[in-house]
Amino acid sequence: MCHSCHSDPEIRNEIRIAGIRGIQGVVRKTVNDELRATIWEPQHMDKIVPSLLYNMQKIEDVDSRIGPPSSPTGGDKEENPAVLAENCFRELLGRATYGNMNNAVRPVFAHLDHHRLWDPNEFAVHCFKIIMYSIQAQYSHHVIQEILGHLDCCKRDSPRVRAGIIQVLLEAVAIAAKGSIGPTVLEVFNTLLKHLSLSVDFELGQDSDGKGSLNSRTKESDEKIVQNAIIQTIGFFGSNLPDYQRSEIMMFVMGKVPVFGSASQTVDTSQLGDLGTRRIQIMLLRSLLMVTSGYNAKSIMTVLSAPFLDPLLSSSLTEDSELRQLVLEILHNLIDRHDNRAKLRGIRIIPDVSDLKIKRDKISRQDVSFMKKHGQQLYRHVYMGCKEVDNVHKNFELLYTSLALITIELANEEVVTDLIRLAIALQDTAILNEDNLPMSHRCSIMALVAAYLNFLSQMIAVPAFCQHISKVIETRTVEAPYFLPETIFRDKCSLPKALDKDDKNLFFLTHKIAESLGGSGYSVERLSVPYVPQVTDEDRLSRRKSIVDTVSIQVDILPGNGTEDKVNTEEITFEALKKAIDNTGLEEQEKEKRRLVIEKFQKAPFEEIAAQCETKANLLHDRLAQILELTIRPPPSPSGTLTITAGHTHYQSVPVYEMKFPDLCVY
Repeated sequence: MCHSCHSDPEIRNEIRIAGIRGIQGVVRKTVNDELRATIWEPQHMDKIVPSLLYNMQKIEDVDSRIGPPSSPTGGDKEENPAVLAENCFRELLGRATYGNMNNAVRPVFAHLDHHRLWDPNEFAVHCFKIIMYSIQAQYSHHVIQEILGHLDCCKRDSPRVRAGIIQVLLEAVAIAAKGSIGPTVLEVFNTLLKHLSLSVDFELGQDSDGKGSLNSRTKESDEKIVQNAIIQTIGFFGSNLPDYQRSEIMMFVMGKVPVFGSASQTVDTSQLGDLGTRRIQIMLLRSLLMVTSGYNAKSIMTVLSAPFLDPLLSSSLTEDSELRQLVLEILHNLIDRHDNRAKLRGIRIIPDVSDLKIKRDKISRQDVSFMKKHGQQLYRHVYMGCKEVDNVHKNFELLYTSLALITIELANEEVVTDLIRLAIALQDTAILNEDNLPMSHRCSIMALVAAYLNFLSQMIAVPAFCQHISKVIETRTVEAPYFLPETIFRDKCSLPKALDKDDKNLFFLTHKIAESLGGSGYSVERLSVPYVPQVTDEDRLSRRKSIVDTVSIQVDILPGNGTEDKVNTEEITFEALKKAIDNTGLEEQEKEKRRLVIEKFQKAPFEEIAAQCETKANLLHDRLAQILELTIRPPPSPSGTLTITAGHTHYQSVPVYEMKFPDLCVY
């Protein structure tokens, strides 16, 4: 009766209303009747639920409803089969208990699949809104688990179908997140990240059957819809979690980000190649950016712990400007605890920083401890990030914001000194150009240093320091405007052919900065030590190019008389000349090395020395472990050897007759 197709609309409606009332009577009778035990069985639910949904499809403008679906009025119940069916569906779900909830929800998926209602998915969204608002709150996680299970079943369907299911999941999560969704938090993220990886795989065409270029482009754009839906769902879900759960999710997502050269990743990227791995990295970092948005970290030490910070910063060393931008934005979300980022937007020379009304608190002991432990790591990544050749305006802007936020949130006198050393080192990089950077890049680094030192000088408010910075900026405005952000970051800017290293008026000078800060509690001796980034093995993880230093040897021939020249020519041979050059070079290198070691231990901060020693010890330990792994092999065992493949353990048994025993053990 609910599926009546009578030609007369009035008679058809009457028949359908009668059928729906019959179902409604059965549902209401389940409370105090023997039918209560049988009506929830799958064979009955497979008939009742589709009958109600078939009539509910006639509701017009369901997409315009906001919030919980409105309850139908008495008049509508009597005359409209669609409204009556919806009311009956609500009653049915409201009576569902823990044991029979899944039996009432699964027929909904079958109906939506059969009638292809996932694309477009307005009716599917409407149905699950009714479900989520009608069931008891403690059963919400059952519905979410069913949606996740159906998404797994449809992983080979078209991208638009998967995107429709993910959007339904987003709506369900939005309702369930207001309460508790039980143990499904990690399951939701794990399933979504798995489908994100599958979507990237499909987009690259490895599992696609499309042969035409047009079909390939269409599939690629559809897969982007799926990826954006997944990221939106992850971000919305993460932003609605309490802080303690959000920090766990941040660690969970960060653990999924693949790092080149690391075998401890939980996302299998072995079949994707470099391009696929890069896409996975970008998608996961975009998801992490959504989760960290709006997160207010009470303790930087807790949220930026080593297991989270190390892989995050390793990703920032890749030769991809978009990846580095995402890493810096994630750091900004976590470091900026007073919402100052918007005030710092745009790299520029700020005339009066006090007009920005920067909010800041006194630096806590935990912040000081964090900078002592991880400060050199942050400085190194800013230093390395500035030298990347593919940097665009946004990269320099984010690097400037990073330095400014560290100054606001984490800087005491010691950190300020290190930041000045870092800025001077960046200036020296642009002037000396040992990395063969293009002129536009060198001028951009000079502009970044000028903008940051202008900000820093006004934040610490030392008059002599401010005067030196202002004087250099004024000189640049007249003589070298390409060293200022307002000029170099414009579309059209005239660049110099070369940088005059001897024009000291255009540069920030270490000795003048040291003189200006000498009487203000800052370590002048520490300022005089040039900043050198600590050496780590992160370059290996991020697959960066090695830099080979070459030493040129010049031989000068001094004029002399003919007799002496003749004698010298007879005594000098190729081997003697080679030996003399080698001995001289080695002696000079040894002297220089001893001098640098003594100078470092006299002037360098203890934290920097300790960090370098720890790094060398870790590298030595890793090499030793590799050597032992190659040389020491355990003897074969009849019980087999344990191997781990794709997260599963397997035992490979060795037959006794294949084992090799020592001669003395065989008789």
